[in-house]
Amino acid sequence: MEGTIRSTETSAPPEVVFGVASDLETYPEWATGVVEVVVLDRDDADRPLRAAFVVDGFIKRISYQLEYEYDLPHAISWKAVPGDDIKEMEGSYEFRPTDGGGTAIAYALRVTPNFAVPGFLRRQAEKQIVGAALRGLRLRAEEQAAAG
Repeated sequence: MEGTIRSTETSAPPEVVFGVASDLETYPEWATGVVEVVVLDRDDADRPLRAAFVVDGFIKRISYQLEYEYDLPHAISWKAVPGDDIKEMEGSYEFRPTDGGGTAIAYALRVTPNFAVPGFLRRQAEKQIVGAALRGLRLRAEEQAAAG
């Protein structure tokens, strides 16, 4: 995927990390910039299939909808429904077990906004979004793993 790809490791097991990443309604509690998430549709396992997001963008507040696919407990991927603020967005989390019982997390993101943003600013925004999301996901998963 073209865009930004970053990775990190956490001491939390893949199942916990997957659970945190798929609990979209809690994103405003730990994902920097996420203001609101409303799940619009769920699958038979009660996982979000479609959700509406409101985030604080670098230039303005941005609203978009994402459609999700799951490969439990290895990956979550999403694509945006084209809208007023987002022309295209696709991303994914991949979770790989580590030898110590933790998880290697890879996050890939590509965003094309529906408003003018110079390419270097778009890439910088992607890098900041991915970095902040990985930090928040890692910390939240470690908190949940420690709580049992």
